[in-house]
Amino acid sequence: MSDPVLVACAHGTRNPTGRRLIAELALAARELRPGLETTAAFVDVQPPTVVDVVAGLQGSAVVVPVLLSGGYHVHVDIAGAVEAHPDVLAARPLGPDLRLAQVLHDRLVAAGADPTDPTTAVVVAAAGSSDPRATADVEDTADLLQRTWAGPVTTGYGSAAQPTVPDAVVTARGAGAERVVVAAYLLAPGHFRDKLDAAGADLVTAPLLPDERIAGVLLDRYDAAISTARREAEVRGPHRVDTLDFWPGPDDA
Repeated sequence: MSDPVLVACAHGTRNPTGRRLIAELALAARELRPGLETTAAFVDVQPPTVVDVVAGLQGSAVVVPVLLSGGYHVHVDIAGAVEAHPDVLAARPLGPDLRLAQVLHDRLVAAGADPTDPTTAVVVAAAGSSDPRATADVEDTADLLQRTWAGPVTTGYGSAAQPTVPDAVVTARGAGAERVVVAAYLLAPGHFRDKLDAAGADLVTAPLLPDERIAGVLLDRYDAAISTARREAEVRGPHRVDTLDFWPGPDDA
């Protein structure tokens, strides 16, 4: 039995570099797992939409949000797209995850920040969401980064949540930081990354992509969704054998 298709569902961007990096992420996942079929979908800005991709699929699939937190796009757009398709699952978003915090750490060091300096503050800058679950996910990522950073680590947002990134930078300076670095908690270049250069920080990092660790997170979300579906089908009993058939276990692949 073939594996379900992995649908990598990103936000979408008009930035050509951002589009290329998201496409390369799906390709990197395929290289890590030869034979796995992957395709792309988007929730905004660019086609194809996740609704159209899911409706056009033949067979089982897992939609993995190529998003760093669980906000409206995860809980409404993607969940709604798969709701009417029993052979299509929605996985959880990429973040929070320790590997993403490690990539953030590496981007900070590459930008010239010193993780051992207690006077260097970091503002983890996310796009922002009005959904408190998304904000909590970003704060969890900041907590993971704090484990390897001597100075204070806080959060700031591009829109819809507080504090804004410029306000978070001002607050960090007011708390005594000699240097403030913005860690772009964004997958790729685009509108929000461009705004960070005007936030008043001493340094701003590059986005997370490209990095093979993120492809590993993508595959882990895919695997976890399938494992959860199988466990739930087994709990529901023998009359759910049809559902079990959709989701091959390790011995069926």
